[in-house]
Amino acid sequence: MPQVFALAEAVGLQYRAFVLTAALTSLRWGELIALRRRDLDLDARVALVQRSLVERQGGLEVALPKNNRVRLVTLPDVLVVELRRHLAMVAMEPNALIFTGERGATPRRGNWRANVAWTDAVRVAGLPTGFHFHDLRHTGNHLVSQSGASTRELMQRMGHSTMRAALIYQHATEARSTELAERLNELVRAQRGKGAEG
Repeated sequence: MPQVFALAEAVGLQYRAFVLTAALTSLRWGELIALRRRDLDLDARVALVQRSLVERQGGLEVALPKNNRVRLVTLPDVLVVELRRHLAMVAMEPNALIFTGERGATPRRGNWRANVAWTDAVRVAGLPTGFHFHDLRHTGNHLVSQSGASTRELMQRMGHSTMRAALIYQHATEARSTELAERLNELVRAQRGKGAEG
């Protein structure tokens, strides 16, 4: 997680909260750029994901989120703090887009990477070469899975209609859990061995 915060710092103040929201909510690019002020209730710590902006034929079209899964996503306190700071830069109207560029335009994937010097930011943050913005969604999914989310909870948060994707993250968590149990076993054996010697 420190690398994600380093990446958020490296892309600059305008997009810091954008990167952190991607990593801590598991929202897709189109869902993030479609978020409006009225979609956030920071006191309740939730974001309403009810639309997505999709690039088609050079323009942006409003659509339902993938799989038509309108959903509420709970926000961790650390992100609420970041979003409160970020909203100071956002117009006060309820329909104001939360994440825009310096001139108020909606970020486009094609030019956004160049605008924030993404490749350099990834390198500065110590992330692997080839790390993509969408990888932040994967990071968020892994974090929630490691936090103990059930398959159903993961599906809801991710906006998936099938268990397949959620199970991928849970399997990774189970593998890590097995590894930790094995390390714990080694530690206990080492500690017991020391007691036997005394």
